[in-house]
Amino acid sequence: MVAERHATGKPGTAAGGGAMSGPTERNVEIGGLPCRVWEKGEGEPLGFLAGIGGLPKWPPLLERLSADRRVIAPSLPGYPGALGHDQLDTQLDWVLATRDLLCAAGLEGADLIGVSVGGALAAEVAAIWPTMVRRLVLVAPLGLYDPDQPMTDFFAIAPKTLPQLVCADPANYDALVERPEGADEVEWKIQQIRAASAAARLLWPLGDTRLAKRLHRIGNPTLLLWGTEDRIVSPRLAEKFSAAISGATEIQAIPGAGHLADLDAPDAVGDAVLTFLGRA
Repeated sequence: MVAERHATGKPGTAAGGGAMSGPTERNVEIGGLPCRVWEKGEGEPLGFLAGIGGLPKWPPLLERLSADRRVIAPSLPGYPGALGHDQLDTQLDWVLATRDLLCAAGLEGADLIGVSVGGALAAEVAAIWPTMVRRLVLVAPLGLYDPDQPMTDFFAIAPKTLPQLVCADPANYDALVERPEGADEVEWKIQQIRAASAAARLLWPLGDTRLAKRLHRIGNPTLLLWGTEDRIVSPRLAEKFSAAISGATEIQAIPGAGHLADLDAPDAVGDAVLTFLGRA
């Protein structure tokens, strides 16, 4: 692990253009390769595993949560800030790497939020290692397959159409992946391509990780958040997740938000998360 430093590359630029102070940054090694860990705030640790596109910047949701909790956001292999996805060949490889990453980041036994791709892996960790997660928040998690409402194949679309598919307001995704002033243009593009490759390695072609076989093992209190305008995974899958999880679950719709509700409605998602964690 390297010494902490403040993150660079304007990670705190909000979707609306306002500036936010950045988190501290450190690296941990998973399988001999570095994975970035961003951290900000005080109090009980709260882990965050990002969705499609990862975290090229520190987003408004984490800024909101860091006012109340010590937010720790490790980068999954292949996502911005991390390498190593090309060494993960099976679902088991991904799940073990995620557990190792959470442990190395100091999140063993902490509350955990997982969004989209990160939600699928957060659910796996909670199912297989119950003591790794205290309380679980899943925001439009992937990992299930329903033939009546299959996941939209976002791997097959042109990159320029991705923002309008993952967010109700495409500008919110555009703001996340917009190259900061001073960042190398080629490396910034490679970072986005690498993130897409990592997601495909885990989820292609149908987004089915056989998670349905393990959801009953989740006994943790779980909050399921879903944007009502999700164009990747039907909000109706929230009921399937809830019915399969053995622990107490809550479902909350985020009006007007798309698949990445954390980007479209950071205040609504943040309020829902903190309210749930305060009473669960």
